[in-house]
Order: sequence, then structure tokens, then C-alpha cells
Amino acid sequence: MDQLTEVQALSHSPASLEERVRTVLDHARSCGASAAQVIVTHNVGLSVTVRKGEVDTLEHERDQQMALVAHFGQSKGSASTTDFSASALRQTAEAACRIARHTEPDPYAGLPDPADQAHDWQELDLDHPWDCPSATAIELARRIEAAGFALDPRIENSEGASVSTRRAMSFLGDSQGFMGGYRSTRHSLSCALVARDTAGMQRDYAYTLSRNPLELNDPEAVGRETAERTLRRLGSRKLGTRQCPVLFVPEMARGLIGSFTRAVGGGAQYRKSSFLLDAAGEEIFPNWMRIAEHPHLPGALGSAPFDGEGVRTRERELISGGVLQGYILDSYAARRLGLHTTGNAGGARNVTVQPHPGDKGFRELLAEMGTGLLVTELIGQGVNAVTGDYSRGAAGFWVEQGEIVHPVEEITIAGNLREMYRRIVAVGNDVDVRGNTRTGSILIESMTIAGD
Repeated sequence: MDQLTEVQALSHSPASLEERVRTVLDHARSCGASAAQVIVTHNVGLSVTVRKGEVDTLEHERDQQMALVAHFGQSKGSASTTDFSASALRQTAEAACRIARHTEPDPYAGLPDPADQAHDWQELDLDHPWDCPSATAIELARRIEAAGFALDPRIENSEGASVSTRRAMSFLGDSQGFMGGYRSTRHSLSCALVARDTAGMQRDYAYTLSRNPLELNDPEAVGRETAERTLRRLGSRKLGTRQCPVLFVPEMARGLIGSFTRAVGGGAQYRKSSFLLDAAGEEIFPNWMRIAEHPHLPGALGSAPFDGEGVRTRERELISGGVLQGYILDSYAARRLGLHTTGNAGGARNVTVQPHPGDKGFRELLAEMGTGLLVTELIGQGVNAVTGDYSRGAAGFWVEQGEIVHPVEEITIAGNLREMYRRIVAVGNDVDVRGNTRTGSILIESMTIAGD
């Protein structure tokens, strides 16, 4: 067992998980499976929320799961278990094989080509355990919240300050001989506060997130940032309906890029449920736009040495010169489309939007926008994946001559994603790395704002 407190001490070693994977694969073969794949996951963690100085929630996580996919030719069956005993592993293999025998053949089913699978990989600096017992986490959460309350007497309530730490280990193996696993961590501090003035109440939040606890912002900094963001929302007004430029802060811009990656995913393509159907080779974004996948960035939240099928991950451009270079594919989707896997079982990793033009920060983008809407919060889903129609509730700030004039609430922004992508005029260098999509603020030339 790792020399850590129980919070992040893993119960299994890579060797013990590999042994269980091999055992289940052997059981599947003995049941007649022509091919099989097993993934084992083991997670430990702690989450604490403090509200107004009192512990609101305290949750310990310690779970494990094994999932098996057994193939009988082109038929497959799956089963899973959280019991790692010898009898449970054998019964799981038998269940998956029993299901496979009664499943209709799927000509696209099967393991990936062994030539595509990873055989060696670099260390990606993903595992940074945090020795943070419950008492420490509670104290950190109290410090976050106290710093927020201390900033201004108008901060009168809290939705809670939270500390979360999680460590995971996964191991993947298949009947073709692939065996691989790695540990990873994820830690965060967050807070949401409520402020009041004569016009009413407003709330906002802030957070810090990293694989390495040493890279988290100080608790007091998180509390102060939350309070400052909340106070800026006081005095929010509605807007009249209009057309105007819209600037999405990085946290919100991430969603625009997420809609793109989902639309070019293999599942959306072969199901014909994408507004970017058959769009490979088309100019989707302005001709200066570049979006790339960087799955091997050390310590990044989306990094992984191989995908969910053991296929090696690789650097690739999704958008170059505004043109879609290809789709995001696992082996199954690739076969359905008559293409080749891109090592994306589980999705794209560290999708990164190149800042352009020049090296403009947030203030420069405000100046370039001149007069328009700065979006800092989006509400609801409101994205039609098939047509690309986009309509979401929003809040933020009205900007005139490059300066924030007043906060805005209770409005709707609308457009079509294909048109919105073509109307992107700038991407800032204020890149937010707290997630799998890494982008700066995105300025769109014009959108419809529906208000009063």
C-alpha cells in the first residue's frame, strides 16, 4: 500500500490488477471467446463542502470495477463486477460469454488492429497524490469561505466552499497481448457565494483545479476571487433584443469547441446526427484557425498514453487553416466509416485552440470588440447537435468602447454553430488549462441577443 493516509492510498498495485486482468481473460478463453478485452479501475478520494463555517458534506470514495467485453466472432457480450474475488471474476467472464452467444453479429465489432496499439509510452506526470485527511480538507474549505466573506459586507451568504481530491488507477488488457495501466490524480478547491444590494441578490463561483496539489491557488485567493466575481454581478440589467459582437470568456468558449469535437466524433458521423456531417476537408473555421490534439502534455488534465482500447494516442491537427483534417475515431466508428482509428476511444485529449491574431490578451479582445456582450455564464443546453442551432440563456457584462459598463442577466444568445464558427474574429492568449479543452476567450463577430 502507498505510504499515504487512507484518502489516497490505493488498495491495489499495478501488478495485482494485471494479474486479475489475465485471470479474467483466461476465463473468457476457456468459455470459448475468440477475443476479449478487460478494463479495471480503482478510485479513492475525498470531497468536503463547508457552508457558513459548518461541514455540509463529507464523502469518502473507494471503489473498484472490472468490465469485460467478450467476442464470439462478430458477436459480443459485456459484463462487469465490483467484486474481485476469484469466483466473481469467473462468473463475470461466464456472463459476458453467455450474452455474446445470444447477440446478433455486428460486422464492425472487434478489437483494434494490434499494429495500432501502444507498445511503450512515456511517463506523463499524471500522478501527484495529496496527503489531505478530512480535518485538513475541512480547514482549507473554511479558509476559502472566510476569505470570501471578509472581502465585503455585501457578501451575505454561501452556497459552500469545497475541497476535492481523487486518485485513480486503471489497467487495460486484451487477448491480443496488450497490457497497460497508469495512475492519475485530480484535485480542486472551489467556492460559490451570494451577494446582496438594494437591487437584489447575485451569485458567482471560482475554482482551481490541477493534477498536482502544489499547483492549486491558495485557499484565500479562491475565496477572494469568488467574492470579487460575485460583487461584479450586482446591479445586473436586461438588454433589449439586438445583434452585436459576443466575447466568450475561456470557461464559456470551451463549450463552443466541445460542440465541434462532438460533431466530428465517429459516433455522430456514422449515426448521421451531426451538423458537421461528412465535413472532412471543408473550411469550418476562418482560414487562420488551428485546433490540435496534444494527448502527451505532461501533467495536463486530458493526457493519456493510450486510449480506451490500448491504441496509442498521438499529436494531430483537427483544424488547420480553418479546414477539418479528419474525424475523432475509435476502432468501431472507424470501421463503420471505412476509415482508420485515430486513437480516440474515450474522446479527444487536450484539445487546444491556437490564440490568434497576434498575442492578444483579454483586455485587447475587449478593445477589439468595442461595443458588445461579454458572456461569463451560460444556462441550459440549447444546442441542436443535428442542425447546429444554438440558443442558450446567458449572463455577463455589456461593453462599450472596450470597457465594461454594467452586468447583464436574463438574456438569450442565439445563432447557428456553423455560422458562429465562421464568424470567429479572434482567440485570446488567456488560455484556461483547467480541463480537457484548452482555449482562450473567443470573439464572434455577431450574434442575436434576445432580451426585453
